[in-house]
Amino acid sequence: MEDREIELLYDSSIFEKDLKSCGIQLTRRQIRQFQDYYEMLVETNKVMNLTGITEYHEVMKKHFVDSVLLNRVVDIKSIRTVMDVGTGAGFPGIPLKIVYPHLKVVLLDSLNKRIGFLGQVVDNLGLKDVTLIHGRAEDYARDVQYRQQFELCVSRAVANLALLSEYCIPYVKRNGCFVAYKSGEIEEEVAAAGKAVGVLGGKIDKNEKLLLPDTDISRSFVVIRKIKDTPKVYPRKAGIPKKDPIM
Repeated sequence: MEDREIELLYDSSIFEKDLKSCGIQLTRRQIRQFQDYYEMLVETNKVMNLTGITEYHEVMKKHFVDSVLLNRVVDIKSIRTVMDVGTGAGFPGIPLKIVYPHLKVVLLDSLNKRIGFLGQVVDNLGLKDVTLIHGRAEDYARDVQYRQQFELCVSRAVANLALLSEYCIPYVKRNGCFVAYKSGEIEEEVAAAGKAVGVLGGKIDKNEKLLLPDTDISRSFVVIRKIKDTPKVYPRKAGIPKKDPIM
């Protein structure tokens, strides 16, 4: 189907304007993919807790635009492999895949129901090179198929940065990076995570604060560069990092 023949479900003008301010211009097919994703999200949310935000323009801005705002701090076009830890309803991994189809994306979540939902999304949107994993980050980060195999690891999960670092840095190749999506005042949290980041083979590169387009909503991206291999003892067995984070 030609791009001009694709019918959109909603007025996409605000969404397109927001993306344009981020340097992103989508085809009608990509816009329709986002709209279909929205439809699936709100419909499934009636029977499964995926998001507290369901109004169309809010989802498009606070979930979808927020996810791809990453392009302001990382050159995503030069990246090939992405791991999304604790992906939940697919953020940021699915929006990144829609905007940047060249990416090979792995989505990992501990709840099988969410992975089942994401499988339907991937099939419905016709996305290729997306792998879905039901499991714990600590377990798969010790698997040679995934350990230190990714140029970029991302996480929008709500967890302390020291804890997230133990979950995520082991997935990153040397010279790759882990980016944590954070909100609020996080300077103390970032400083406190310094030891964990160093132990795990990383170095805090920057903490960049951006505003979602046309809002006063702040998003911080903590970019951690992988400068050496993660010691084999990390991550520790499932449950231990949460009980006893590296501090």
